[in-house]
Amino acid sequence: MGMLDKLSGWLGLKKKEVNVLCLGLDNSGKTTIINQLKPSNLCLYGPLSDDWRHVSQVKTQTQDIVPTIGFNIDKFKSSSLSFTVFDMSGQSRYRNLWEHYYKESHAIIFVIDSGDKLRMVVAKEELDTLLNHQDICSRRMPVLLFANKSDLREAMSSVKVSQLLCLENIKDKPWHICASNALKGDGLQEGVDWLQEQIAQSYQNNE
Repeated sequence: MGMLDKLSGWLGLKKKEVNVLCLGLDNSGKTTIINQLKPSNLCLYGPLSDDWRHVSQVKTQTQDIVPTIGFNIDKFKSSSLSFTVFDMSGQSRYRNLWEHYYKESHAIIFVIDSGDKLRMVVAKEELDTLLNHQDICSRRMPVLLFANKSDLREAMSSVKVSQLLCLENIKDKPWHICASNALKGDGLQEGVDWLQEQIAQSYQNNE
């Protein structure tokens, strides 16, 4: 059972759907994280469509991730949990497409390469732009951040990444950052546990 299967089970979701938006700069490890979060038996892919119908493919175990050229939109379902993944290139013209999916999302996962000190400023700019968008700033949606590639020698701690991103300035949304090693899956369960708790609380408050 994949982590998203567990999340759906914990929430007791039957008819409700949760859209989680996964964002971050290119080469931050989004694709690897998503592969870890997918159900263990199936990997669902397909063209972007209104009804989200996909062709199922057998999931293969591989560590070879091809860098995204332009952008890929990967949508799949785990039980009644809908997971929307934006795997974007580093070009800003492609990152501008993120905003078209803000309204339908219930939570955000933002992935940072904790070993890429040079682009930490760019990551902060993109995160600030995201949080200040009109479709995001007025909503109390949880923001989960993965300080990824924590196994690298040059990797910064999650505390240091938090300081560089000025996460303490986020006052209107619940947020959490955890160090992760997507290749091994380290830190991902901590993030999913936190996210499911926040989403569950959100549903309880709205009922």
